[in-house]
Amino acid sequence: MNGHSEPLVSVVTPVYNGASYLKECIESVLAQTYSNWEYIIVNNCSTDETLQIAEEYARKEKRVQVHNNDRFLEIIANHNRAFGLISSSSKYCKQVSADDWLFPECLTRMVSVAEANPSVGIVGSYQVSGGGSDGRKWCVRWAELPYPSTVTSGKDICRSQLLGGPYVFGTPTSILYRSDLIRSRESFFPNATPNADTSACYKYLQQSDFGFVHQVLSYERIHGEAASAECRSLNSYEPSRLSDLVEYGPSYLTPGELKKRQKEILASYYHALAVSIFHFREKAFWDYHKGRLRDCGCPFSKIRLARAVVAKGLDLALNPKQTAEKLLKSGIKT
Repeated sequence: MNGHSEPLVSVVTPVYNGASYLKECIESVLAQTYSNWEYIIVNNCSTDETLQIAEEYARKEKRVQVHNNDRFLEIIANHNRAFGLISSSSKYCKQVSADDWLFPECLTRMVSVAEANPSVGIVGSYQVSGGGSDGRKWCVRWAELPYPSTVTSGKDICRSQLLGGPYVFGTPTSILYRSDLIRSRESFFPNATPNADTSACYKYLQQSDFGFVHQVLSYERIHGEAASAECRSLNSYEPSRLSDLVEYGPSYLTPGELKKRQKEILASYYHALAVSIFHFREKAFWDYHKGRLRDCGCPFSKIRLARAVVAKGLDLALNPKQTAEKLLKSGIKT
């Protein structure tokens, strides 16, 4: 592809107080080998220098647009606002979080796969993750799909995910979306949960396929202020697995598979909650999970939690060395 034949790609960055890393993020978009793009930065009432940084780049590069919210939006609502601002003529949409960046060939490689395979609605890729303020080691993520497979049936890959297969959908920064999927709904991310990007994959892969580029095309920064850190703190993964199963399982699984998988996920969920008992979580944590369970049609069960706590307590008592190591890692004094 050359500059005259490249389809338009809308790149979006919804951001709140991202001044610490935003310059690196913007520079990575400007450095793309792909040339036909627009870049939409949505400032969510930041109180730091985010807006000034974004506007400085917009003055120098006409493809950069800055939108400043007149009121603060919750994180997923701000993402959906950014998606709603893409050009009506864009064919693909690429999100990059303000604390992440793209490698120079990211757009070129991802668009190439999508253009060669019109059935593809979402394209994933490898991603380098880590190296942030919490001292996490660098690693390459989302390498579960066998090389050199490029296209997988959307229904097959969602079915595999719902049945407990390895997670392959990556993060918003590692994904490219087809713009007509985004324009097909008023809110592209279908719910307000921290894992709404995964829910979007289940929703839109019902009618399209999943493409994949076996190259590292983006970097995910891990640090204490990132949205992913809050997800880990709340352990939002377990309730999101359950809610996605309830919402999208009927489209991909048989009734028997759905029932069996719900039983497995609930067992895992209560095991995680039992572990949280030993970490002395605050009331807000428990209110969050009680609400998520209720929304999934599975009201919180004190009896089930008690059984899980007893089972976990026995496991800790019968494995004292392993218990001490885990407690030391978690910062609990023994």
